Amino acid sequence: QVQLVESGGGLVQPGGSLTLSCAVFGSALRIYDMTWYRQAPGNQRDLVATITSDGTTNYADDVEGRFTITRDTAKNTLWLHINNLKPEDTAVYYCNGRNSFRNVWGQGTRVTVSS
Repeated sequence: QVQLVESGGGLVQPGGSLTLSCAVFGSALRIYDMTWYRQAPGNQRDLVATITSDGTTNYADDVEGRFTITRDTAKNTLWLHINNLKPEDTAVYYCNGRNSFRNVWGQGTRVTVSS
C-alpha cells in the first residue's frame, strides 16, 4: 500500500518561512507526478506546485517566486519550501502522487500564518 505522510506545518508569522515535507512509503517517488495542493477554510482544494516524474516543475500564479517544490528520489521525499508567508497562505497542505496506476493523497498538514 502506498502512503504519503506530510509534516512540517505549524503557526508562522507573516513574512516567515516554512518547509513542508511529504514522505512516500510503499513505492518509489520517482515514478509519480507529485503535487502540493492546499485547502483554505471554506474553499476548494487548489493546486500549488507540481514536479513531474521527469523533474519538471510548475507553480500556481499566486505562489510563483515564493514557493519552491523539490524532491529527493533517494530519500523518497518531496518538499515545499515557502518564503514570505502571507495570511492568505493559511490552509491545510496536501501532497498527491499520481501516475497511470495510482492517485494517492496524504492526510494533510496545517499551516497557519498569523501574528
